[in-house]
Amino acid sequence: MESGTITIYIRLRHKISGVLHETLTLDRLAQVIAPEKIKSHIDKMVIHQIKQEDNSYVVIDAMDIIRRIYQHYPNSDIQTVGPSQTIVVVSTKPKKARLILFALVWILLFIGAGLTIMNFHEDVAMQEVHQKIYTMVTGKVDFKPLILQIPYSIGIGIGMILFFNHIFKKRFNEEPSPLEVEMFNYEQDLDRYIAFHEKEKNEVGNHRD
Repeated sequence: MESGTITIYIRLRHKISGVLHETLTLDRLAQVIAPEKIKSHIDKMVIHQIKQEDNSYVVIDAMDIIRRIYQHYPNSDIQTVGPSQTIVVVSTKPKKARLILFALVWILLFIGAGLTIMNFHEDVAMQEVHQKIYTMVTGKVDFKPLILQIPYSIGIGIGMILFFNHIFKKRFNEEPSPLEVEMFNYEQDLDRYIAFHEKEKNEVGNHRD
């Protein structure tokens, strides 16, 4: 035990990955600033060992870490910065990609997207609009104004590429696409739900004990 007051700063990581039976030390869960003479010991403090009953997620609360540090350094002044919890995603054995399943999903999405675009054009009578535009510009009647329909179809594809800011793995600029923003918001909401649900489950388990 160290004499005098020791100031320790802890910044929990938002999310990390772990594997079954892995021992989670503090340096895996957080960034620590402490006097050099005790930092190495604090970094290697065991906070949790992943067990089978942990299932897919483990939530480590800042209070658990503070409690563990106080056991060794009761005179320390612990300051937490940033997130109050760390979510540990327990990784399982990676599944091999199934080419047939991938192809079926790709075909399903392709057909679904195509039907969505066609139904939209049917609802707004896009073909009639093209016919009227062609007649207004040329003074002629053409029930299949390909000179408008072909560039319009190409433009839809280019517009979708620009909208999502990707073509395969190529990114056009650093600005996130709307899909990436929505995925980020979804992950944030999912993390909040996991943190709340796991904390509630742990509190119920502690009351039973």
